[in-house]
Amino acid sequence: MPHTTVNGVELFHDELGSGAPLLMHHGYTGSHDMWLNEIAPRLADRYRCIVMDARGAGDSAHPEGGYTIEQYALDVVGMADALGLDRFSYVGHSMGGGIGFQLGLEHADRLDKLVLVAPIPSGGITADPEQHAQAAAQRALPNAREVMLRERLIRQVRPHPETTEASLDRALSVSPGHFEQSWTSMEEFNATDRLNELTTPTLIVAGAADGLAQDNVRDYLRLPNGTLHFFSRVGHGVPGDVPDEFSAILADFLEHGVVTAETEAARFAEATAPVGA
Repeated sequence: MPHTTVNGVELFHDELGSGAPLLMHHGYTGSHDMWLNEIAPRLADRYRCIVMDARGAGDSAHPEGGYTIEQYALDVVGMADALGLDRFSYVGHSMGGGIGFQLGLEHADRLDKLVLVAPIPSGGITADPEQHAQAAAQRALPNAREVMLRERLIRQVRPHPETTEASLDRALSVSPGHFEQSWTSMEEFNATDRLNELTTPTLIVAGAADGLAQDNVRDYLRLPNGTLHFFSRVGHGVPGDVPDEFSAILADFLEHGVVTAETEAARFAEATAPVGA
């Protein structure tokens, strides 16, 4: 398995295809699996699809610290440096979307396009304080895997038993630091007042059955150069729920960028302007 030392930590990465670089990042307790197994094969004929695991997750090393959105963004930039990428497009799911906000605000010079998939709110997550404590207690149960798998399959709008089992095993394997400190970082994250500065062409992809959907809409409305796509009857795990449809939307955005009434009006004006005007 390919690993590269980034900011002092051995991080997993892999890639498929060739073309313009597209770096994909997972969510809170996720891994590269969904991107490499489901999305990269659908885009590899057009893009150099690069996947990576955050420190403390997937197949990356488990350091003692650095489990913050700010550091994860630095790790993405460090991975791009290690791979010789001056610029790249970034796709991030959930917490990876929060990392995307951070990249767009602090490292815009490295980005071509930005895709935020069911991202955490720009103002941070606001879950019941007891929710995380209950999740931690559940992970410590002797039959944690059985209990959590049953709950995940019930909660999913479109259950996928095999991939759900694999993703649960990944979730149970994250380091204690990743599990605890990433949650705190997502709670404390706040980029809302700066979203007007995020000028990189940005697509937010949301699931209509996701609890973050309304936050995703509000954040879209704050973006000066953004667009939005909603999937009906899809929850938080958008790429895994509808991989064909998601890949098509992603490819369309990467090719055409942000298309709005304003951009269409400008295009029409340019196309119909008198010659020599």
